[in-house]
Amino acid sequence: MYPTSLTQLARANPFSAPLFSLQKLEEPQQNLRGQRPRRLAAAAAVDEDVSCEFGSSKYYALCGFGGILSCGLTHTAVVPLDLVKCRLQVNPDKYKSIGNGFAVTVREDGFRGLAKGWAPTFIGYSMQGLCKFGFYEVFKIFYSDMLGEENAYLWRTSLYLAASASAEFFADIALAPMEAAKVRIQTQPGYANTLRQCAPKMFAEEGLWASPQQGVLPDVNQCLCPSGVWKGLVARIIMIGTLTALQWFIYDSVKVYFRLPRPPPPEMPESLKKKLGLTE
Repeated sequence: MYPTSLTQLARANPFSAPLFSLQKLEEPQQNLRGQRPRRLAAAAAVDEDVSCEFGSSKYYALCGFGGILSCGLTHTAVVPLDLVKCRLQVNPDKYKSIGNGFAVTVREDGFRGLAKGWAPTFIGYSMQGLCKFGFYEVFKIFYSDMLGEENAYLWRTSLYLAASASAEFFADIALAPMEAAKVRIQTQPGYANTLRQCAPKMFAEEGLWASPQQGVLPDVNQCLCPSGVWKGLVARIIMIGTLTALQWFIYDSVKVYFRLPRPPPPEMPESLKKKLGLTE
């Protein structure tokens, strides 16, 4: 039995992953001479192969944990490149390229200077990953319950998109405060060197509304010329390409390690097949 009414409803939708036993199915014997019955192994998952039920609280928690690892660790690993990217965007006269940005930073702040902003990056993107991956699973089931079995199948692509957008909405809210601190630490010399210094200063000067402005780099309006708007593009392409590959690798590895159930491909409900005349 599923532990909540939500997951009980999710059991009937095409995105659930019912647990069923591995069994062999025998095809009807044909009249061809010398042909032996073929045995087909049904693609299935037995109870011993999974650690929890699809849609259970444990399932959501482990998906969220996978999101924390996949986003928090990867973004923290590329902090030096992110720091150079932000400085290229804010001060292109001083930081002329990726290589020059690394060289100037090391010359002025040492190798430790490349790690500036690692703490808000790790905390912020861990929270983002928790919401992005964990809430996606929640909203996917929630919206399928709202639509019903037939509409959930017919509108499954839109349902996936809506679940992703809803999860990212909360993920960005969770990320914004730490991203605001990271940007100030990395791009405003003398403002703060650590999160412990930055957070109280931000709150004292700007209050809680200093978090939503995380996407606005200081003095970025000075760079809004035809070429200036593309500053840091190469660094961002390298960073995001690396992050995306590593995030999905880590997230999928976590799901495999904890033996989480996987939803099967969606199948048309029997009631819809009857309406369309595909079955008797």
